[in-house]
Amino acid sequence: MIRTLRAVDFRCFAGLSLEIPAGGAVFTGDNAQGKTSILEAVCVLVRLHSPRSRRMPAMVRMGGAGGFGIAGEVWGMERRVKWQRGFDLAVDGEARGGPGVYLADGGLIVWMGNEDLELVRGPAEGRRHYLDFIGSQIEPGYRQALSRYRRALKVKNLLLKDGRPREEEIRSYEEIMIANGDQLVAARRRLVELLSPRAEHAQREVSGRDERLALEYRPAGGGDLRVALEQAHERERRQRQSVVGPHRDDLRLTINGMAAGEFASEGQQRTLALALKLAQGEALAEARGSLPVYLIDDVFGELDPGRRNAVLRALPAAAQKWITTTHLGWLDESQGLGGMARFSVTSGQVSPLG
Repeated sequence: MIRTLRAVDFRCFAGLSLEIPAGGAVFTGDNAQGKTSILEAVCVLVRLHSPRSRRMPAMVRMGGAGGFGIAGEVWGMERRVKWQRGFDLAVDGEARGGPGVYLADGGLIVWMGNEDLELVRGPAEGRRHYLDFIGSQIEPGYRQALSRYRRALKVKNLLLKDGRPREEEIRSYEEIMIANGDQLVAARRRLVELLSPRAEHAQREVSGRDERLALEYRPAGGGDLRVALEQAHERERRQRQSVVGPHRDDLRLTINGMAAGEFASEGQQRTLALALKLAQGEALAEARGSLPVYLIDDVFGELDPGRRNAVLRALPAAAQKWITTTHLGWLDESQGLGGMARFSVTSGQVSPLG
């Protein structure tokens, strides 16, 4: 669990200090008041990652000192993240040399939000991001392999755009891509195997229907990235960009054998997005032997009672939950959300509710 959260100059918060019980908390308020930023701060503190932006400067409060700080008692450890043109990380007062070391003993996070619908409707990038966020939490070396692959890919694309022949340099970066790309592909295959039965079960439970959800991993490099790069050699030189590899992988989603993004109803698509996140939570718990914290951003108030109750039943009762909502009209203590703190959020100010 996360017992305390403090933040300085993060998003709309000049200062933030919260104590949260084991059950979690519900934050209520109008849109654009700072509710989601509280959940985002938790995600950055635990995983050095934001589901809203890849750019750390975007999280610095306007008018702040050019950086932000987040700290808190997380899984029994005092963790601290400072960002100002780079990370300054510490655990229990001791500096951590880099993100990899900081994350090695960090906790687990599941983020659920209405934007998850893009996992079904949107481009492949969102589904890769979904796999990457899980992989970075449970697969040893995943985050490092992804970072190395991306850096090599960036340089290779710059070399391909150069009018001069740079084959020897391109080949050297392709070797880095192959070594790390093969690691990513193998890990993503394992992740999809772990997620598939859990997502299928969650789809049936939340929908209340016998809907067959299937996940199919589609690596853009096929089964052998080295061979795929050789086959794409001429095409890449013509197009001046890398066209095969894990950066173009996809996760195909089908319901009853039909492509979910094209043929599923909106209700089925929303249920599928929820099923993917519920499956993520189960996969994380099984792989690491501990429950994740669930960050649930304005989801329940938008669901019909049937799906809302099904999702609440599917969430582990012992897991801590941080929930944002614009209103509490849907909240019923009998739904298993008793013991949670209640806060009101208005213009970056957080106040406890009786």
